[in-house]
Amino acid sequence: MTTITVGDAVARTLEAYAVSAVYGVISIHNLPIADAIGRRERVRFVPSRGEAGAVTMADGHTRVGGLGVALTSTGAGAGNAVGAMLEALNAGTPLLHITGQVEKAYLDRDAGFIHETRDQMGFLTACSKRAYRACTPEQVVPLLHRAIQEAMTLPRGPVSLEIPIDIQASQVEWVETAPASPAAPARVGEAEIEALAERLLAARRPVLWIGGGCLEAGEAVRRLADAGIPVVSSTHARGVLPDSHPRSLRAFHSAPAVEALFARCDLMLAAGSRLRSNETRTFSVALPRPLVQVDVDPAAAHRNYAADAFLCGECGDVLSRLADRLEGRRTPDAEVDREVAEAVQAAERALRDQVGEYARLCDAVRESLPADGIFVRDITVSGSTWGSRLLPIERPLTNIHSLAGAIGQGLATGIGCAVGAQGRKVVTVVGDGGLMLMVGELATLAQEGLDMTLVVMNDGGYGVMRGIQDKYFEGRQYYNDLLTPDFQAMADALGLPRWKVGRGDDFQAVLGEAVGSAGPALVEVDMASVGPLEFAGPPQKTLY
Repeated sequence: MTTITVGDAVARTLEAYAVSAVYGVISIHNLPIADAIGRRERVRFVPSRGEAGAVTMADGHTRVGGLGVALTSTGAGAGNAVGAMLEALNAGTPLLHITGQVEKAYLDRDAGFIHETRDQMGFLTACSKRAYRACTPEQVVPLLHRAIQEAMTLPRGPVSLEIPIDIQASQVEWVETAPASPAAPARVGEAEIEALAERLLAARRPVLWIGGGCLEAGEAVRRLADAGIPVVSSTHARGVLPDSHPRSLRAFHSAPAVEALFARCDLMLAAGSRLRSNETRTFSVALPRPLVQVDVDPAAAHRNYAADAFLCGECGDVLSRLADRLEGRRTPDAEVDREVAEAVQAAERALRDQVGEYARLCDAVRESLPADGIFVRDITVSGSTWGSRLLPIERPLTNIHSLAGAIGQGLATGIGCAVGAQGRKVVTVVGDGGLMLMVGELATLAQEGLDMTLVVMNDGGYGVMRGIQDKYFEGRQYYNDLLTPDFQAMADALGLPRWKVGRGDDFQAVLGEAVGSAGPALVEVDMASVGPLEFAGPPQKTLY
């Protein structure tokens, strides 16, 4: 029997799950694990500049690659990761967060031990799908298997595992164990599928709303669209049905032209979507009735809109079996197709008018980014306008953004995507205000030499807040103007190729050159020179 350290056992177990990268900050409370990863040289370690960045990078990695893993210290180190864990929880990202813990003898004693914090398991439980603590060396590998299985089981989410430092350094007998498989979801019965099929066949103007639960259901969604059912997607599900499909309503859910189309529909099937507030104008968009909901999570039933029927099952399975029953029995309606095309054209035209000159930047990004490239957008004015809905998307998980709506995660998300995507080009759009929340990760981008172009939309502060204050606070503007560093000098200090653009006429040439260059690059857009970008903030039913 081979005896190894628990740190080595962790590294070997991650290798068994084909983990390609671990993101983290090394610490006295995680060095046995980091040392094992380094010695074995089989998993890439990406040294982030902060724990929030590490978890956010692991989140981005998971969305476009395999299982993302973050390694943090205990106490404040684990606490710094909470916001990023909440984002992963909102997005249903199945990442693994491994954190250290003080020695077992000092656990939960408020002894003033270095890095100790009160009730670490409490805040990890609050921001994770599940959280586990290893209490013996022999528990670590089984708990790793359980944590990964839990993360990958639908509905997916981030899972935390804390391992006390003395356990990490302990010796344990190594026994090779096979990776655990996710638990199988509940399967909808044939009678329910048949009843839903009959309901859809009886409807003249049904519409399908897809969310993140449909990210792996592209083929089934396409077959339903081919049978004549228009499809509107959440922003997270952009590209599940390509924008180029004639029945794609894209993510124009609350555009007036699409709302008018909804009013003429006689059934909506909502699959794998939370029907989020920012996509339904705080749940005020009138959805067609009857409303039939499909979700793998039974707790999702009637979450935001009361459904007339609910089917508990995995969306890919349900929609595929539904498509089997509709094929050859339902044909597209030319009048509906015409209305879909007109609604999309009207919504796009209105959005282009709203963003003005920045529509040309959107076009330049699309033209310069390869077909398999990945677009990442922070919560910024550009991300929430042209980046969210105007930029054409043909493949799922190629328009990545924060689901929780937190500002400042774009840079780190882009870094994780650039590592996880293994050779695919990444373009990440951030605002100057949001960038400063994790600006240290610019050094990670430079150090790792990643093939990512960072586009900094510089308007000298919080443009999103300006729009909200203008619309809802009678134009009073407070606390949104920020001292902005010289991003060109910052890029020079890190050895990053950089460009600055202040005219719409130059967008195409600059983006083409920057994105066409291999490796990291920074493009700063001087918004004061380009001109205003209209943004009135998220729709609100009531004022604050």
